Amino acid sequence: MVSRVIPVDPFDLVIFGVTGDLARRKILPGLFHRFLVGQMPQEARIIGAARSKMTEEEFRASVRDTLLEFAKEAPDNAETLDLFLEQLSYVAVDATGAGGWPELAKMLRPGLVRAFYLSVSPNLFGTIAAKLNEHDIATPESRIVVEKPFGHDLASAQALNADLRRSFAEHQIYRIDHYLGKETVQNLMALRFANSLWEPLWNATHVDHVQITVAESLGVEGRGEYYDKSGAMRDMVQNHLMQLLCLTAMEPPSRFVPNSVRDEKVKVIEALEPVAQSDIVRGQYRGRDGEGSYRDHAGDDASTTESFVAMKVNVGNWRWAGTPFYLRTGKKLRARTSEIVVVFRDPPHMIFPKFDNQRGNALIIRLQPDEGITLRTTIKEPGPGGMRLAEVTLDMTFAEALGEHAAPQDAYERLIMDVIRGDQTLFMRGDEVEAAWGWADPILDEWSRSSTTPEPYDPGSSGPEDALMLLHRDGRRWREIG
Repeated sequence: MVSRVIPVDPFDLVIFGVTGDLARRKILPGLFHRFLVGQMPQEARIIGAARSKMTEEEFRASVRDTLLEFAKEAPDNAETLDLFLEQLSYVAVDATGAGGWPELAKMLRPGLVRAFYLSVSPNLFGTIAAKLNEHDIATPESRIVVEKPFGHDLASAQALNADLRRSFAEHQIYRIDHYLGKETVQNLMALRFANSLWEPLWNATHVDHVQITVAESLGVEGRGEYYDKSGAMRDMVQNHLMQLLCLTAMEPPSRFVPNSVRDEKVKVIEALEPVAQSDIVRGQYRGRDGEGSYRDHAGDDASTTESFVAMKVNVGNWRWAGTPFYLRTGKKLRARTSEIVVVFRDPPHMIFPKFDNQRGNALIIRLQPDEGITLRTTIKEPGPGGMRLAEVTLDMTFAEALGEHAAPQDAYERLIMDVIRGDQTLFMRGDEVEAAWGWADPILDEWSRSSTTPEPYDPGSSGPEDALMLLHRDGRRWREIG
């Protein structure tokens, strides 16, 4: 099976902060790959904007080096790389001053889609948005893309939204969360809403519980001081895991259009019940075998910031009442794994004897490292000797099932092309961001008032022991990480 590539219309894309790490590792390689496969037209243009003074030739040489390092296809496609570089321009811009803005305005072409990617610190979002309007660079059809963090609490998120809305309408603002660009995340919606098999079972009557895990094997080396100001709750739970929970728990939208999808996601967040502290486990990895601890990397021997969170969450609506959602995320765990596990209830009457390690039916949706979907089911063990049961999995790994031409593209590639198309389905709306912070703030406030500290856990483990007990006390167990 070969994936279909539908070209987008010509556009001007301005990347603010083009010399930064995100642009080098993700944005520019993603755009090059879209150009390589024919989705980005030759009439499109990418304008890099940053504080550094450099000529267009110097900028293109820098991007060439970047793509040879971070775009795996670049070394074998020298001719295409040269064509791509011809579409690049550069302007030095003072984000908080007057320098560079008139020059940027002259570079943009009338009549084309204009998109502005703010790969900069969030404290510059409002300033750059205002400058784009002040210098008549933004048009009513322009789009502005902003990266997380979207605030650090409800008040800051509301202030950030207000800053952006002073210069751009909500339909022009694209709050990007790369998790929503993953192939499997979108397949979760297709799995639920395009098949008659699953949706009748997707409720508390048939689902025992849901596990959502985002585990990372790396620690906070190199960014410890920054991470120490956020922690796992702000960095992962409030946004990435919340998005996965919403897509898993949401009602079917009336149509697959941006606002219908996002309306249903907001309803899930509004239905979340307050989480008791007894249903939350915080952890912080310690040092072992010469490896530094979290506190070593954070530069604070007394830090109480969590590098791990697990919690039991209840969605208070008719579909999910009585079916808990267990969320966990952490650094320095056994393996890099992101997955959603939907565990179904046992048959109401089991006519066969239970067997060792029987875990029941489960649908496992893997987001990384190998995107795919697995169904765990029970069959008769082959051979004579009576009715012996065994568990088997029906596995669809996308790269194997769909062929190399349909291998999942990077999330940033998909999302940037969605910006150009004007499709906000996979981007967060302002009220959704604020609702998520409204749910998270009471948890964070309680931690700030509490004298308790995160539970230590060993690097390479599954996290703190208390996280295992979070399920054990309910007669359940986590799916193993890795």
